[in-house]
Amino acid sequence: MPYTPSGFFCDRLIRERERRDGEGSLSKPLRFSGQDFATLKQECLTKKCLFEDDTFPATVESLGYKELGHKSNKVKNIVWKRPKEISENPQFIVGGASRTDICQGDLGDCWLLAAIACLTLNEKLLYRVVPQEQSYSEGYGGIFHFQFWRYGDWVDVVIDDRIPTFNNQLVFTKSAERNEFWSALLEKAYAKLHGSYEALKGGNTTEAMEDFTGGVTEFYEMKEAPKELYKIMKKALERGSMMGCSIDSLVPARFETRTVTGLVKGHAYSVTAVEECKQSHHKESKVRLVRLRNPWGQVEWNGPWSDNSKEWVSLSKGEKDKLQHQSAEDGEFWMSFEDFKKNYTKIEICNLTPDALEDDKIHKWTVSVNEGRWVRGCSAGGCRNYPDTFWTNPQYRLRLLEEDDDPEDNEVACSFVITLMQKNRRKERKLGANLFTIGFAIYEVPKEMHGNKQHMQKDFFLFNSSKARCKSYINLREVTQRFRLSPGEYVIIPSTYEPHQEGEFILRIFSEKRNTSEEIENRIEADHPVPAPANAGEESEEDQQFRSIFQQIAGDEMEITANELKNVLNRVVSKHNDLNTEGFSVECCRSMIALMDMDGTGRLNLQEFRHLWNKIKQWQGIFQHYNSDQAGSINSYEMRNAVNDAGFRLNNQLYDIITMRYANEGMNIDFDSFISCLVRLEAMFRAFQAFDQDGDGTIRLSVLEWLQLTMYA
Repeated sequence: MPYTPSGFFCDRLIRERERRDGEGSLSKPLRFSGQDFATLKQECLTKKCLFEDDTFPATVESLGYKELGHKSNKVKNIVWKRPKEISENPQFIVGGASRTDICQGDLGDCWLLAAIACLTLNEKLLYRVVPQEQSYSEGYGGIFHFQFWRYGDWVDVVIDDRIPTFNNQLVFTKSAERNEFWSALLEKAYAKLHGSYEALKGGNTTEAMEDFTGGVTEFYEMKEAPKELYKIMKKALERGSMMGCSIDSLVPARFETRTVTGLVKGHAYSVTAVEECKQSHHKESKVRLVRLRNPWGQVEWNGPWSDNSKEWVSLSKGEKDKLQHQSAEDGEFWMSFEDFKKNYTKIEICNLTPDALEDDKIHKWTVSVNEGRWVRGCSAGGCRNYPDTFWTNPQYRLRLLEEDDDPEDNEVACSFVITLMQKNRRKERKLGANLFTIGFAIYEVPKEMHGNKQHMQKDFFLFNSSKARCKSYINLREVTQRFRLSPGEYVIIPSTYEPHQEGEFILRIFSEKRNTSEEIENRIEADHPVPAPANAGEESEEDQQFRSIFQQIAGDEMEITANELKNVLNRVVSKHNDLNTEGFSVECCRSMIALMDMDGTGRLNLQEFRHLWNKIKQWQGIFQHYNSDQAGSINSYEMRNAVNDAGFRLNNQLYDIITMRYANEGMNIDFDSFISCLVRLEAMFRAFQAFDQDGDGTIRLSVLEWLQLTMYA
């Protein structure tokens, strides 16, 4: 559901202020739903009661909205229980967190559980997500917390420990140890982050991997994998990267179908080890092996190197011990690297930094993070296939300042990685949201335009081709690609494939050397040319008609009210067949009077009226210029240029607000809405400048001044 303009921008300002205060870092995560774990826990211990989380209650609403919603039979027998009601001796973690602690239940979130299994391989990462010193003995208050990376910030998510059960068994994730609950509670916290358990159904392992690390993901299709894939995988695990893989199913209806080899199509697996072993009865013979884990906690590969296969005879006891080989139906198994490549179709590697895994060097990367938004009718311009609107997408200026230390083929270039991630689509599924098809293009900025922070206009993109772009637009949460370009200035255009698709995104740019990136925001300013009143000798027939009408309506006082102004304007405008208008409203006419009322009477005299009429004529000319198809209205994308021609330079946030405030459902702006917008802009600019005595672009208002200003405008 889209934000209201005020709600969205207030929220954005608050987030930016929090970041200035250092919030959102690992050491000072944001409090999800405003809940502070330490405070809430202390309250529970003081009151000697168990925490009940009213922001994620033990009700159907937290389970889901469709398959797990009110009308579903699946939820009728689900009972929420605390671990102490399920087990006599519940433990948060038994004998250390391990891969066997994660067994999938009745929820299609294998992608999440595969990522959790990878997380257990790296204690440092694990205990960032699963804070230590949580237990069911000392200081137990029914409250736990977990931390996730979410669109550029770390957030701390608080939950109570009531978990969905059926016949006293956990419905969703469980551990092989019946009295261990950390994985079930982690799943609950992640469900809360996304609104419900059902929101976790179906996904990509990389999504959870990034939410556990804030890392960067790269995909490899097996059929196009580099020759050094084994080395890449080995190095990834050594660097603490997380790795998942899957077998694509050609027929979506047959997702998660078991093959004769024991592998499951359309299912996410974790890669938990990569090893090379000597085979004792083969001189100089080595075999490359990959260890994988099925989140179900069962159903394993039954081919060569499976738990009980004959191949294990060729390894010495020492080699077997190194591999921790054991025969157990626990969902974990080994297979040869060659069989791995033949059977799996895709591998995903989430790197904690974007270090190229083919390279032996570990680099220090710089990262810049930009938040943005596509607004229907204003800044949701679609891809390059839509030249009339493409230029209106958010634009980000990238300056590559230093070339790499080790250039390839003596080429002076800068290496960088761009990741474009769409926000909140999973959380908004219950409202019908699906992932958009997203991508981005990179254009080189001509030298004469370096340092010019103006938004690139339509003609620039009509006459310049992109310097680089993502391989394809794709309907994943994130699109990532690595590039090498010469030092210089570039503009990045992130977009959905189709125009008019509204959503939020985060654009991250990692580079091995120094870079700067920022959204291109026009300077906010306004010209105030006050048209000189025409003298009586130059009056046109229309002007004479206006004077006559004014005198008739104004009477002896020679001043007109909002209602009288409305009658005057609508009588004249109705004669223009080329203007699409429903007529000026009383509210709009009140704003016009507020703009022109220099003597504070709440009415217009003839001179004030003349000023207003000259402005309207000037704005009418601009409107008709963009009303080239004579449809009587201008579209919301043309509104940007029309506002600029009227003397106002605004930024994307303000164009977004104008579109939401003044465009109709077809994203068109009729004449009276156009005039209303310009009247409001001029009035607010004029009021601001009156208060900004020192011209520094900031003003301080009391509540009374603020209300006086906004209520009259």
